[in-house]
Amino acid sequence: MNNTNKKVIIFASGSGSNALKIFEYFNNNQNVIIDSIYCNNPRANVINIFQKLNIKTVLFNKKEFYESTFLETIRNTNPDLIVLAGFLLKIPEKIVSAFENRIINIHPSLLPKYGGKGMYGLNIHKEVILNKEKLSGFTIHYVNQEYDKGAVIFQKKIKINEKETPESLSSKVLKLEHENYPLIIEKILNNEGL
Repeated sequence: MNNTNKKVIIFASGSGSNALKIFEYFNNNQNVIIDSIYCNNPRANVINIFQKLNIKTVLFNKKEFYESTFLETIRNTNPDLIVLAGFLLKIPEKIVSAFENRIINIHPSLLPKYGGKGMYGLNIHKEVILNKEKLSGFTIHYVNQEYDKGAVIFQKKIKINEKETPESLSSKVLKLEHENYPLIIEKILNNEGL
């Protein structure tokens, strides 16, 4: 990746809060373009947010996602980085292979704990509290062929207080994600060590 005109595409399935923070961070950056948002959920708020911002939104279903034409669509966009921000489908192997070390994900736990299929949203925070963990946080990692098993790029930890609820922990972790994900994306795009 060179230092000018980095193209980023974002995959999201839900509210779009991380995607929006990423967009806001890079909005006035001449060197980084948020090219498009890809979403598999027709009811996701992320679609409304980015349509209002006049950013290309691509809505697709699970069947389309696994077709070879989908890979070609992404190849034609030629992104420097694919960012998953609350995206719930497993990335097909052919896409992972075509964009090796160019797909990153954020996960609301300290991987390898509380990762894998079915571990998303409040499910994670409920398990963390149920198991009386003292720390939680989030992980940014490269995407490989297994859920939440790619090489860790960055982790941020927070202490869990004894009165924590899944909802309060979720809010704290999400706030940290919003503060840090755009910064880490920028470092990756600039080939800066982490």
